[in-house]
Amino acid sequence: MLTASLTLDPAFTVGPVRPRTFGSFVEHLGRCVYTGIYDPEHPTADEDGFRQDVLDLVKEMGVTTVRYPGGNFVSNYQWQDGIGPVGDRPRRLDLAWHCTEPNLVGLNEFMRWCKKAGVEPMMAINLGTAGVREALDLLEYCNVPSGTYWSDLRRSHGVEEPYRIKLWCLGNEMDGPWQTGHKTAHEYGRLAAEAGRAMLQLDPSIELVACGSSGSGMPTFGAWENTVLTEAYDQVDMISAHAYYWPKDGDMDSFLASAVSMDRFIDDVVATADAVRAAEKKDKRIQVSFDEWNVWYLGLDETKNPEGDDWPVAPRLLEDIYNVADAVVVGNLLISLLRHTDRVYAASQAQLVNVIAPIFTEPHAEGGRAWRQTTFHPFALTAAHAKGDVLQVAVKAPTHETKEFGEVPLLDAVATHDATTGEVALFVVNRSLDADASLDVDLRGFGEGLGVVEALTLHSAEWTWKATAADATSVVPVANDSAQVSGGHLTVQLPPVSWTMIRLAA
Repeated sequence: MLTASLTLDPAFTVGPVRPRTFGSFVEHLGRCVYTGIYDPEHPTADEDGFRQDVLDLVKEMGVTTVRYPGGNFVSNYQWQDGIGPVGDRPRRLDLAWHCTEPNLVGLNEFMRWCKKAGVEPMMAINLGTAGVREALDLLEYCNVPSGTYWSDLRRSHGVEEPYRIKLWCLGNEMDGPWQTGHKTAHEYGRLAAEAGRAMLQLDPSIELVACGSSGSGMPTFGAWENTVLTEAYDQVDMISAHAYYWPKDGDMDSFLASAVSMDRFIDDVVATADAVRAAEKKDKRIQVSFDEWNVWYLGLDETKNPEGDDWPVAPRLLEDIYNVADAVVVGNLLISLLRHTDRVYAASQAQLVNVIAPIFTEPHAEGGRAWRQTTFHPFALTAAHAKGDVLQVAVKAPTHETKEFGEVPLLDAVATHDATTGEVALFVVNRSLDADASLDVDLRGFGEGLGVVEALTLHSAEWTWKATAADATSVVPVANDSAQVSGGHLTVQLPPVSWTMIRLAA
């Protein structure tokens, strides 16, 4: 039995819980759009062809923002292909994923879906094969009320009022050699600055995200952020971070500690941004948009693109089926994002449906079922109950050696406090593969009266268990009756490879 402790006090906060932390990502990739959110022949499809069963799950999951339309897809995407009468839209070859894009879903369809889902759009612009002119045209179409070419064209498409989209990504992963229109840091930094400057002239209310390096392991990482922000500091509000995690060579100890990597990544991006701030004598601080993160089993056959003359529409790509350990890691990554809420102002789990996603569907022709993957549960519960302020949490716990990260604690946690309701939410993971843990939480800083409202633990003796269409409910978060408060202390037992949420209130 491992023993660990932590102390919570409402006086020690990191910053507010930011709703945009619970964002997601919809890219025209694989079956994310077609047979994912959109399947007009499905029994639950509405008048726009959107699956109501998927919409219900998106709402249950608590998604707040959705990044669109990519991703690698956006760097060769002509947004004009996705507006106007559907029958007049061209079919295009998508170079990113070697597929055919039918353009049945475009900007206006996506915006209608956002309204139905109750999410804020995070629009990405093409800075690979397009540039300043195309970005301005898109912004005018979306945000100008009327009286100009693009705004009046939108109105002729049946959208009288402007969308007033606030959050914009200036391209995607432009340091990646795989990216259509790949650029050097100087090339991209100048383009991002010019596009951002022009967009702000058109609509000063928007928020802009510059592309950071596409991964902390890239040779360009660090120097890329420095150069890009030196060029575009005045125009942008955030810089992006992207990271995916999987058990490399079956190394589960390192995989379960993936949040250590995310912590270090965020700290490095923040340090680089602040170094530019100091060098350039700027007042504002650049924040982080962690707008791609997840568990992704890179290298599987399902990850490989079609080839040659095979340019299919919406093939099965990147359809990872997640186990319980993957869900524990996802819950831990959310812990990392929350504890950096002072600098992480937005985040997007990639992606929402079918493609490395918490929601999985069958096409209507194959039964049409939709279900929650294991990774759905920690996201939904954290989004629902992380409210108010994030508290500073220092866990005293045993450590163990990992191949990738060295010595890491076997327990990790974050907590939030909602001063308006008095509720405290604690999120904790046990990273051990085989040992139970006993956790003691000192609550005396809150005075007397806190008690357990709810305690749920996601765990299985077989952490390799995966949800399927036939059985998505055998392993879900269940009540943890060991959670008790006495004498100003919370005690709880945590099984190995587990994620737990505990809600406390007077």
